[in-house]
Amino acid sequence: MTKYSFLKHEEANFLQSEEWGKVAEKCHHKPIIMDLENGDSVLMLVKNARRGRYLEIPGGPLIDWDKKKVVEEAFRKIKEVAKSEKCVFIRFRPQLLNTPENREIIKTTGSKPAPFHLHAQNTVILNLEKDPEELLASMRRQTRYEVRRGLKLELTVEKGNSKELFEEFHAVQVETAKRQNFIPPSMDELEAYREIFKDHASIYVVKTTKNLSMDGKKVIEGEPEGEYLPAGTKICYGLFIDYGVEVEYFEAASTEYGHLVPGAYVMLFEAMKDYKKKGLKRFNLWGIAPPNQPNHRYARVTTFKTGFGGEQVEFIHAQDIVINKVKYLATKIIEEARKKKRHLS
Repeated sequence: MTKYSFLKHEEANFLQSEEWGKVAEKCHHKPIIMDLENGDSVLMLVKNARRGRYLEIPGGPLIDWDKKKVVEEAFRKIKEVAKSEKCVFIRFRPQLLNTPENREIIKTTGSKPAPFHLHAQNTVILNLEKDPEELLASMRRQTRYEVRRGLKLELTVEKGNSKELFEEFHAVQVETAKRQNFIPPSMDELEAYREIFKDHASIYVVKTTKNLSMDGKKVIEGEPEGEYLPAGTKICYGLFIDYGVEVEYFEAASTEYGHLVPGAYVMLFEAMKDYKKKGLKRFNLWGIAPPNQPNHRYARVTTFKTGFGGEQVEFIHAQDIVINKVKYLATKIIEEARKKKRHLS
């Protein structure tokens, strides 16, 4: 991915970076970076799945979508790659807002809406060019209260990217996944993030500094009696990946005490301040439920994330370009069933 291509498109994030291609390669997918018109380039991933081999373009392609000839030429080349790699279909989710105008542009690619989403199609993005007090003021009242409550409880936030910390995060996330019924990334995937993104991939962890009551509501002074949360108790974790002008709250995990103490609220507020100091412009909370879907599996986390203010963003839905119609039909049936089972609609 050329530096020029990346800097030219401010909407870009790590999904179209050379590093993301290297992560994919470590996870046994084939990355292909191809030059396009006007100095642009596109990252494509050849993925082998039981439902069929396909070409994925995450967060892209990054092109001048308002120029018809540029779009046509880009997808002509992309289709050639898909055919040469014997892919059943191409799946892409561009960094384009879901507007009537952009939906018309997408139609020129010959694509159709995919049966499954791809990479935080609906999300919340905060403007890090605001100062911390402005960010705090723009939060929902209850969210702001929880941030302040966590600070009053003197929770501390630490960060790092050591192998040991990533392993600790993985162990806690596996337990979180059992409680909340989701599939976490493998340790191999996490290690790939750490090795390739280096200090652009950080684990944040929230701990107590004082003994707290078991309900997490007050600090216990002096020698505690009975049950309590001791100082040093770990509450929650977050994996953040930053690239270009944007940072993603990419993965999360919590201990059994996460619902008692507002650690996640404090963690996100501290991360916002850190990445603002680092010079980033956008804080992407990475994935919420689509509008008007109260039964969606992301509904609960949507309430949490939207409380931080910011802009609720909906990108164009993931699109498929069919190469092999017969094999694609099987893919569509499988993914529609999976989507229903996972409460993603």
